[in-house]
Amino acid sequence: MTHTRSSLSAILARHELSPSRALGQNFVVDPNTVRRIARLAHVETGDFVLEIGAGLGSLTMALLETGATVEAMEVDRYLIGPLREVVEPLGAVVHHADALTADYDQILAGRSTVLVANLPYNIATPLVLHLLETVPAIKRMLVMVQLEVAERLAANARDEAYGAASLRVAYFAKAKVVGKVAATVFLPRPNVESALVEITRLDDVAISPDEVSEEAIFELVRTAFSQRRKMLRRSLAGLLDEAAFARADVASSRRPEELTLQEFARLAKSR
Repeated sequence: MTHTRSSLSAILARHELSPSRALGQNFVVDPNTVRRIARLAHVETGDFVLEIGAGLGSLTMALLETGATVEAMEVDRYLIGPLREVVEPLGAVVHHADALTADYDQILAGRSTVLVANLPYNIATPLVLHLLETVPAIKRMLVMVQLEVAERLAANARDEAYGAASLRVAYFAKAKVVGKVAATVFLPRPNVESALVEITRLDDVAISPDEVSEEAIFELVRTAFSQRRKMLRRSLAGLLDEAAFARADVASSRRPEELTLQEFARLAKSR
């Protein structure tokens, strides 16, 4: 069983609640959509799933239907009581925590984790990067985000959405957009399109620190993309000379959105 629009509205009314605009809350109220998300997350009996932004448990219930062990995180203190009423009798554990500051070592306790989340626009990119950088127990993610954010997280060189965040994801993981979600399945209906991004952590980071440091690579990435329309010889003038570009076999006339992570690594190594 999962929520419908009427059942979720009834819970909100009973507890005298309404979706928080400040927290970017848009609840999924379509059973077919949450079951589709659970299916795309590829979770099954024996898996451990952490759901971030559980709201009133629509997706939590669909994840529990797979037979996985599910723990749910929610930041809104007003939703914790109703959420627990809905999902704890079904076997889920609920954590009242802010995903950006939560103690994941304590919550995950070393368990290999699949993360599933419906993320508001304002925290989606920083949270995904924070989890990739600091929570290695999370091996896979399926996150629902604004379409533009999804495209940015999964972009490759020369894609319109490609930027520093795309390269940061690529350092730790493989990412791809696996589906879109219609605005009509949310309460309230958002003014933006949403999409699902699958992020699979690499066994090791894409560029070995023995070859060149993470800090050196991303100093160049941040500097270059701060002036993304300029040629690299201009945006990186204070960091690289023409000889360094030649050593890296990267033309200084190129622009940052044209370079792969490996090419940025070669430039960092050539300094």
